Amino acid sequence: MSDAAVLQELLERVVGGIGLEGSRVEVLEDGEFLTGVVHGEELGLFIGRHGQTIDAVQHLAQRAVAAGQATRRIVIDAEGYRARRAMALHGQADDAAAEALRNDRAVALDAMVPSERKLVHEHLRERGDVETWSEGDDPDRHLVIAPLKRS
Repeated sequence: MSDAAVLQELLERVVGGIGLEGSRVEVLEDGEFLTGVVHGEELGLFIGRHGQTIDAVQHLAQRAVAAGQATRRIVIDAEGYRARRAMALHGQADDAAAEALRNDRAVALDAMVPSERKLVHEHLRERGDVETWSEGDDPDRHLVIAPLKRS
């Protein structure tokens, strides 16, 4: 069974198992990425609070498709949730960076999952006026943004 077929079957079972009537699953292959997208209405249950459910499904899908072997990165999305979340995180990061620069002190963001912390690190890396690092232990690990100290 191909990676795409394994992902398709897994997502259809999850969607059916949580009772998302009328939802449709699509699997897209793009080089190093294999993306499973759930289309439909009322996908809040699939996404979960703060994206916890969709992140768990993504982790499960990565394990199921990989089956112990190195493979493509799996991304699970639901009606553009990942793009909307990335935009919201970019906005929070920009606001926190502006606050850090305005007050000349570090600003801590709320706890995030590793993929979201990475997204923020990468977003702010090119600015050249702030630095970022992570602190704490999961599930309370969070990102800190501070003005870049010039020597």
